[in-house]
Amino acid sequence: MQKGNALVVGATGITGGNLAQYLVASGWTVYGLSRRAERTGGVIPVAADLLDADSTATALKSLPITHVFYCTWTQRDNEKDNVEANGAMMNNLFAALDPERLEHISLVTGTKQYLGSFEAYGSGRVETPFRESAERVPGPNFYYTLEDIMRDVAERYGIAWNVHRPHTVIGYAPGNIMNMGTTLAVYATICRETGKAFTFPGSQEQWHYLTDLTDALLLARQMEWAALAPGAANQAFNTVNGDVFRWRRLWHEIGGYFGVEVADCPDTPRPLASQMAGVEDTWRTIAQTHGLIEPDVTKLASWWHTDGDLGRTQECVNDINKCRNFGFHAHRETRSVFFDLFDRLAAERIIPPIRA
Repeated sequence: MQKGNALVVGATGITGGNLAQYLVASGWTVYGLSRRAERTGGVIPVAADLLDADSTATALKSLPITHVFYCTWTQRDNEKDNVEANGAMMNNLFAALDPERLEHISLVTGTKQYLGSFEAYGSGRVETPFRESAERVPGPNFYYTLEDIMRDVAERYGIAWNVHRPHTVIGYAPGNIMNMGTTLAVYATICRETGKAFTFPGSQEQWHYLTDLTDALLLARQMEWAALAPGAANQAFNTVNGDVFRWRRLWHEIGGYFGVEVADCPDTPRPLASQMAGVEDTWRTIAQTHGLIEPDVTKLASWWHTDGDLGRTQECVNDINKCRNFGFHAHRETRSVFFDLFDRLAAERIIPPIRA
């Protein structure tokens, strides 16, 4: 059954890429918008730079889009510039689309809704578990700007909408380096190949506190559900796997999976950006030895991004009772999300075989 004509904005990212493939398999016509569009798995490529209004208008002209899934962002040096650039991208998108055709808009933001922007991270001290009804953290935050623009367009034209707030997203996303799962796989591989201990890079708080994460495909399922379920319209939903864990246990399990020595968590954080400084030649040698498809580690791992996730000094747990009460009950075991990803990375020769 044809469900609609979807425009996935940011179709090469970890969220948008997994969503686009999921929607194709689920019976949608899917247009994938990105700066360098490539046809993959039935997704119709649309190339545009959302910061260029003319480019965006030309690329989207006459496309019969009924559902927008907005899964992209751009980073600037400070939050004021983040607000300006990301707001311009969304405004250019909606200026290029025919609002009379649109039935639904989905926006992906995240846990910075409750933690504050990059430069004010953790300033909000919102009580855990984070609930969708929590007040916004004071100060500029491009997540708030995107939501305000989307809701303004939706209310002006009578379009249904949803906001989805995942925690750190884990999933298969070749070419997208802001992916903790791939970054940890590369780090564990380097530790195994060089005999280094697999050392947690983050804070004591993250090591000991409860936390949660989001599987990219579970997020895709929730986004499709919300877009089609009449009773779920015009709501914000947290999106996490449904379990909680402590890194001190999962870190040892990941270390055991790769067969590496796991060090105790240092009293002072040891960021991956420091641990992995100058590791490019090491990875190039690993790639050559094992016949891997990507010898450039900078195209696989984002040390700073994972350092930010693991370096927090407060508990991060999301309440998902709201989406359950509205009828969405899918869940994933976080440990399996990581291990499934590691298996696929090995099968596709992105990392070496994990088991002999």
